[in-house]
Amino acid sequence: IRKFSDRICSLDELVGLGSLPLWYAQLLSCAVSLRQDLAVAGGTGSGKTTLLNALSCEISTGERIVTIEDSAELKFAHHPHVVRLEAREASIEGEGAVTIRDLVTNALRMRPDRLLIGEVREAEALDLLIAMNSGLPSMCTIHANSAREAIIKICTLPLLAGENVSSDFVVPTVASAIDLVVHLDLDRSGRRTVREVAALSGRVENG
Repeated sequence: IRKFSDRICSLDELVGLGSLPLWYAQLLSCAVSLRQDLAVAGGTGSGKTTLLNALSCEISTGERIVTIEDSAELKFAHHPHVVRLEAREASIEGEGAVTIRDLVTNALRMRPDRLLIGEVREAEALDLLIAMNSGLPSMCTIHANSAREAIIKICTLPLLAGENVSSDFVVPTVASAIDLVVHLDLDRSGRRTVREVAALSGRVENG
């Protein structure tokens, strides 16, 4: 049973726990305020959802937020305009499935000011990149062992969308769409910490 703790709800609390240096917290808070596009990367149990939840607290209460998750874990105590969308598996008859990609596509019709995706795993990465490139500020989490690996994975996942999608389109789109990649790590003592924050320059060199 996965039970999400609601004890940690802000960047200041993560700073107090030693998971996040103060200047990192200030940098990320500023990035959210500037409506930049962020990807939170890390392994299982590294605290990706917790950090995404803390980042969401930096969003202005005047913004309309649409969240997309496999299972609803994000908490919004102070935001009055939140639309929560949750994926659904197919029934025993193999019908009624609602995928993350379906939800991303429909979320764009809901006039969101900000899009939050609990975890990007498959071809929905393409729809997320298109949303980012269209000027919709977005944040997501992704499984990866480093910020560099996260970027490579975000470049690879959209290729699952079909034969008409090529790396010649995806790589420049990733470079221009994503502003920051935050990588978290879970060490052997069980401590979760932010290891690095990578900023994408927007340029593509040598592929």
